Amino acid sequence: MFHKLSIKLKAPNEQRGSALVLALFIIVVTTLLGTALVRMISANSETIVYEVVGTRAYQAAQAGAQRKLSEVFPLNTSTPPASPTPGQCLGSEDYSFSTVEGLENCTASDVICTLGPTVDEVAYYTIVSTGQCTVSEIFTSRTIEIRARSL
Repeated sequence: MFHKLSIKLKAPNEQRGSALVLALFIIVVTTLLGTALVRMISANSETIVYEVVGTRAYQAAQAGAQRKLSEVFPLNTSTPPASPTPGQCLGSEDYSFSTVEGLENCTASDVICTLGPTVDEVAYYTIVSTGQCTVSEIFTSRTIEIRARSL
């Protein structure tokens, strides 16, 4: 009525090498996963470096524009001028921030001030500043534009 099932067990000699194939497969898979993980971490760290150096370049551009503003609108004068003279706003200047902590290897280059129209004795100015930072082989540049008017 019932068929007899016969289970044949393989002899230990016939099973040799299967653990070696399994171990080799595990090693290959973990190596591939490790390589992918290293690539992801490397790409993330490079992105963070560009972000930090870019922020420094932005701060250098901001500092260059603020410095130019302080030249156009000087403080601590006995009688501040109603409007700065056009000579204070001409030309392009470069500022180095090598001695400023956090802005090493950064400059504000091509800080340009242009005198716009004067309406009802109020002068309008545009200041454009480009901050540049270099760290190792990474170079970033940020440009900002500030508009100001005399009082």
